[in-house]
Amino acid sequence: MPRTHILKGLPSYIFNISSLEYVDLFNNSLSGSMPVFYNSPNLEELYLNSNNFTGSIPEKIGSLTSLKILKLSENMLTGNIPKQIGNLTSIEDLELAFNKLSGELPEEIGNLAKLEVFAVPFNDFLNGSIPPSIFNISTLEILALQQNLFSGTLPPDMGRSLLNLQMLFLYFNKLTGQIPTSIANASQLTVIELNRNSFTGSIPDFGKLIQLQELRLWENNLTGAESPNQELTFLSSLTNCRHLTALEILDNPYMNGVLPASVGNLSTSLVTFSAANCSIRGVIPPGIGNLTSLQTLDLSNNKLSGFIPETVGQLKQVEKLYLDSNQLQGYIPRDLCQMSSLGNLYLSNNMLTGPIPECLGEIGSLRLVSLASNKLNSTLPSNIFNLKDLIELDLNSNNLSGHLSDQIKNLEAVSKIDLSYNMFSGHIPSAISGCRSLEFLNLSSNMFNGSIPRSMGDVRGLIELNLSSNHLSGSIPDSLTKLGLKRFSVSGNRLEGEIPDEGSFENFSAESFLNNSALCGVARFHVSPCGKPASKSVWDVMKYIVPAFIVTMVLVAVVIVFIWRRKQKNPPPSGEVLTVGVGWKIVSEREIKSGTSSFSETNLLGRGGMGSVFKATIADGMEVAVKVFNLQMEGATKSFETESQILSSIRHRNLVKILGCCSNPEFKALILAYMPNGSLEKWLHSDKFLDMMQRVNIAIDVALALEYLHHDHTYTVVHCDIKPNNVLLDEDMIAHVGDFGISKLFENGEVAVHTINMATVGYAAPEFGSEGRISTSGDVYSYGILLLEMFTSKRPTDDMFKGEMSIKVWVENALKENAIGQVVAPGLVSREDSKFSTKLECVKSVFDLAMKCLAYSPEERVNMMQVVAALQKIKARIPVSNKLYN
Repeated sequence: MPRTHILKGLPSYIFNISSLEYVDLFNNSLSGSMPVFYNSPNLEELYLNSNNFTGSIPEKIGSLTSLKILKLSENMLTGNIPKQIGNLTSIEDLELAFNKLSGELPEEIGNLAKLEVFAVPFNDFLNGSIPPSIFNISTLEILALQQNLFSGTLPPDMGRSLLNLQMLFLYFNKLTGQIPTSIANASQLTVIELNRNSFTGSIPDFGKLIQLQELRLWENNLTGAESPNQELTFLSSLTNCRHLTALEILDNPYMNGVLPASVGNLSTSLVTFSAANCSIRGVIPPGIGNLTSLQTLDLSNNKLSGFIPETVGQLKQVEKLYLDSNQLQGYIPRDLCQMSSLGNLYLSNNMLTGPIPECLGEIGSLRLVSLASNKLNSTLPSNIFNLKDLIELDLNSNNLSGHLSDQIKNLEAVSKIDLSYNMFSGHIPSAISGCRSLEFLNLSSNMFNGSIPRSMGDVRGLIELNLSSNHLSGSIPDSLTKLGLKRFSVSGNRLEGEIPDEGSFENFSAESFLNNSALCGVARFHVSPCGKPASKSVWDVMKYIVPAFIVTMVLVAVVIVFIWRRKQKNPPPSGEVLTVGVGWKIVSEREIKSGTSSFSETNLLGRGGMGSVFKATIADGMEVAVKVFNLQMEGATKSFETESQILSSIRHRNLVKILGCCSNPEFKALILAYMPNGSLEKWLHSDKFLDMMQRVNIAIDVALALEYLHHDHTYTVVHCDIKPNNVLLDEDMIAHVGDFGISKLFENGEVAVHTINMATVGYAAPEFGSEGRISTSGDVYSYGILLLEMFTSKRPTDDMFKGEMSIKVWVENALKENAIGQVVAPGLVSREDSKFSTKLECVKSVFDLAMKCLAYSPEERVNMMQVVAALQKIKARIPVSNKLYN
């Protein structure tokens, strides 16, 4: 009979169809015990994968002796694998991955003489030795036993029968002993992954495996040479593997040995060569430059000596170069600047001397640069500040000198700068406020003088600031109290005046202020108390200083306006392409599935038009949010590409931070910072409650994010979908704007474009619906709706808004009738509150601002710079009793 393909439902009569040959229930939401079609002796293919079946695998499964394919992966099955599965003597494909199976593998699996695919990975609880009989199944093509608790050793003759084996996955287990040399007899092998076990002994000669493409042996206890001065001969044997693309042997700390010159003869298809933390000695062979397809070269944390070969300049596709923590000497070769794709450059903890090559500033793809703990002795090349997409710059513990240029303001994306333990001098430039994404700044142990620039308080995302052991004078600017600093030190300077005791300074101890000349303040800082206010003679001095200060500020304002206008007349060159994803964590689909418990509903954070967001724990233990795109939806791939492009170019405290991605033709996901307090939507429309100050703070956070996107980013970014669901709250209730799937990046001076993308109903500006026209004014309109929703707790799509009545008209009428109390969110303002009138007036000011955002004509709306300024004024008027908000 023809095949019966069942997609939905599970009618009882199908269990009694004796002639049934094919059942496909893949990727439904079926639950309960796993069904067994034991009345269908002719059943050949059974697909029950990607459901929610629970319980154990029934022993009756052994009665289906005609089965050729059995797929039970991605369910919640528990218990042991029944030994009756060994009765399925016709089986060719047996897949039990991503369940919660436990116990040992039954020896009877060795009876399955026709088995081609056997996969039980990511069960976590399967244990015991792997039955040797499995390695005698000559038909096996794929053996996947990874991420379980298998122990014991591998049979010494395991490779002699596996003549058809193509892929061997045994990683993330507890296997011991040596890797059998007989594995080289499995001549069809393309992938070997034995990483994260406890294998010992030497690495076998894999030279006979001419089809080998990927070899991963990392995190074991393997050795490579009998003495430290001998060559790693197994690397020479791999030169026969002309299809090799990935060679990862890192974290085998007892390997020893020297890199042979033959490394340069490895496959020209090699993309990844990772041999970090292997106690490798000797020099880096010049032939390394022959590996022209390399994208990652990691030889860090070894005992390499000699010079960095000039031939590295030939590696034009390398994105990640890690040579840190070795004993390398000499200059940083200028040839390195030819690596035009370089994103991560780590040369720290060596003995490098001489200058930092000027040409580094010409590698526009650079994101992470660490040259720390060397003996570099030049000034800082000025064009290093041309790297507008640089995220981290670590030059600590060298002999660098000179002044810090005002051009540091160009590093708008940088989040970490560490120049400590050098000989930099001069003033700390006030232009450092241009580093809007800066979170960590360490200038300690230098010779900086002058005062701490007040503009430092404008770097809103700053978390750690260390200015200790310099020659700084003057007072600590009170502008720093506005920052969310968690670590701060100005010890060992010549500072004077009062130590602020507000904002984050309430959490600092005396250690932050030790060894200064004349600081005063509260007793817990272990300084003298401050004296009485200055006498009138001070005012005599001030009458001369203040006019000069005002003139200076006017001149600065004129210069800023001139620069801004010049910037408008000289937009970025056309055709410039943003590099996406350099420096991100690349996470595999398998790791994402494991970290989300196979996309379990318990880990689901939310669903959207293009996919779902899950909470996940990835391999390094980090909690993240994973946005998985539904590629069956039209436009999902485009949405992934758009969001990747934009998130790769933006850095701001109030934007959701992207950590990495996973992208292949069948699966695309973004790895984002996890926000434990969820979305603003949930806080506004549940039993949770936000007080007035919290709502204003969140409104300011969102406004700052949009101000950055509209006015401060290299190119204008229009979000296109501002709504509470896309505003996420971290552990400190700081708001972060996310979801850039339909956003637009404007280049070449564009101010508006037309699109057919759909924004969310209720939040989209009128011109979007009528003309498909998007601009920054459209985001302003959506923000205005967001403000109304935040302070009324009414969605713009509420049933009460029909016909001519909208949330805008509703609030607008209340403003006209002076009836704000009738529309304000329940519980936000109480008549019993002594500050009732003041708080209600603040709400009215918010609604007035919202109406300016909601003007029908885009040209009449305010911009986000004006919104931020208005909200800051409103916040200053809110009466508070809690010092946290002062």
